Amino acid sequence: MPSVSNSHKSGDIAVSVRDLSLTYTTAIDRKPTLKSRAKSLGRGTKQTRVVNALSHVNLDVEYGHVLGVIGANGAGKSTMMRVIAGILPPTEGRVEVFGKVSTLLALGVGFNPAMSGRKNVYLGGLAAGMSRGEIDDHFEEIADFSELGDAIDAPMRTYSSGMYARLAFSVAATTRPDILIVDEALSTGDAKFKEKSLNRMKELRGDDRALILVSHAMLTLRDICNDVAWIHKGKLVKRGNPDEVIDAYQEFLQVGKSAAIDEDV
Repeated sequence: MPSVSNSHKSGDIAVSVRDLSLTYTTAIDRKPTLKSRAKSLGRGTKQTRVVNALSHVNLDVEYGHVLGVIGANGAGKSTMMRVIAGILPPTEGRVEVFGKVSTLLALGVGFNPAMSGRKNVYLGGLAAGMSRGEIDDHFEEIADFSELGDAIDAPMRTYSSGMYARLAFSVAATTRPDILIVDEALSTGDAKFKEKSLNRMKELRGDDRALILVSHAMLTLRDICNDVAWIHKGKLVKRGNPDEVIDAYQEFLQVGKSAAIDEDV
């Protein structure tokens, strides 16, 4: 695929995160006991819980780099991606993004299941900032990369999760964004398409783009990333060489290093 020129140079800052915190309050409904119901004259009780989803996170992402983000479920990885993408506002701190961002945060986000894959290519492309003419020019490339064949004209509600992933990634990667954020969206693809997608991300990295990849697939992160950030309970625990950070994370989890674990942690 011919590359599109990028005005940013390797080493330039693509994303700057400074003292980033995000706190929200969630309501907890609990059934009252007989005793508490009597005390509250029969009214139910509603309690709230304050969640510190992110706490004073600092990191930079440079052009020409792929940053892997790891951590257990609920660590704050996806929340941070949504803040960087501008979907969630931070409670404290700031995020500066220097370039055009394309996000692949969850399967099917931004797609209309009742519409065909073809129409959703246009929907996703427009959402990513492409003009209709640009989508026209790149449509065949997107369709070919997705390998959906005639299914491109079927309603997306008939797609498997793997088909969703293939079309979503094809749209996101073909826009040739300055910054591409991928959050677990490739976990449902088949092995062949995963390899194809990883090769595309390596192309983007070589073209001085910036990529942020959230994943539990440790072998993938070791292979593609320049460095890895470990998030735990909303805090940045460690960042640096992929092998060193992943080894520390796995030691923390006390899981060892089997091939199966490397793809599932």
